[in-house]
Amino acid sequence: MTGGPPTDAAALARYVDHTLLKPEATATDVSALVAEGAALGVFSVCVSPTFVAHAVAEARGRLAVATVCGFPSGKHVSEIKAAEAARSVADGADEVDMVVDVGAVRAGQAASVEADVAAVRAAVPSGTVLKVIIESAALTDEEIVAVCRAAESAGADFVKTSTGFHAAGGASVHAVRLMARTVGGRLGIKASGGIRTLHDALAMIEAGATRLGLSGTAAVLAGFDGGADTGGAQGQGSY
Repeated sequence: MTGGPPTDAAALARYVDHTLLKPEATATDVSALVAEGAALGVFSVCVSPTFVAHAVAEARGRLAVATVCGFPSGKHVSEIKAAEAARSVADGADEVDMVVDVGAVRAGQAASVEADVAAVRAAVPSGTVLKVIIESAALTDEEIVAVCRAAESAGADFVKTSTGFHAAGGASVHAVRLMARTVGGRLGIKASGGIRTLHDALAMIEAGATRLGLSGTAAVLAGFDGGADTGGAQGQGSY
């Protein structure tokens, strides 16, 4: 996204990956997600790999379809992540959000992390947007910088704060700002995890986020009409 911060619900909606990644989700839930996302004018829906083909059929080109890879732990060998991503693209996914091995990041294994991202990058067409989920709440500032640099070197298009499933929490303004300083202007920045109010969403965009992962999208957008709590950012929890 370019220009100033969004000033109405329609503009904010274009930042949003409208997300449903709950294990108990059904095809009916995904159909409802796509219908709601299209009505709200979001950029995309983000669904589990098993629902990609269904979401694509439901979307009918009205919005992009994103999915996840190596989710939520990142503790998958690179070949499996690559195969999962390739299958999702074959099923019609426009974007893939992969999880890195956070333990490898914490151990300072930058080359391993870069190779992991590169394997997924090589497995999908160049037009497929690749986002790298770093679990920023579980990392130090130095580790955030290191994993962002590794993702950029490996050819990622975005770095993303969180899965929304980690006990350490989700997005924070501090992490987004640091990520933007590290790769902003070259890679996109996706903030996700615990963004539940208009205040949260605008704070993330002000810090440098160019995409938002939201599950409660309607409530966030309703904040422009005074229909949602606009209190302080919670910065943790699920999408």
